[in-house]
Amino acid sequence: MIHEALQPAGWAQPKGYSNGVVASGRQVYLAGQVGWDGDCNFVSDVFAEQVRQALANVVALLAEAGAGPEHLVRLTWFITSRDEYHDQIKDVGQAYREVIGRHFPPMSVVQVTALMEQRAKVEIEATAVIPDSG
Repeated sequence: MIHEALQPAGWAQPKGYSNGVVASGRQVYLAGQVGWDGDCNFVSDVFAEQVRQALANVVALLAEAGAGPEHLVRLTWFITSRDEYHDQIKDVGQAYREVIGRHFPPMSVVQVTALMEQRAKVEIEATAVIPDSG
């Protein structure tokens, strides 16, 4: 196990995230990632597709640090529409599992009125911890 999940006795098991984790190692902090590619071109105006691309960007940055999705210890999502999130939740979940896998770190989702990039519908910040070797 890379991280120790925090799950107090008697608490309901969260779905799609963890309540908290304990980890030690090299820390990686990523800036918010939006649904555009490496050339800053948005892949789509569909919410779930922007989620997929933002998560792919997170994974690409993790790889630069020698990490993978399994090293994530925190995700914060900023979304511009709670309704779009809920309306596309199945597609969002599918995109998440395809890009991140079945690793569910502590996560917060916050609705905001707008993001700095006008076409952005989601921005995802990430923190990862790469375990100490040896």
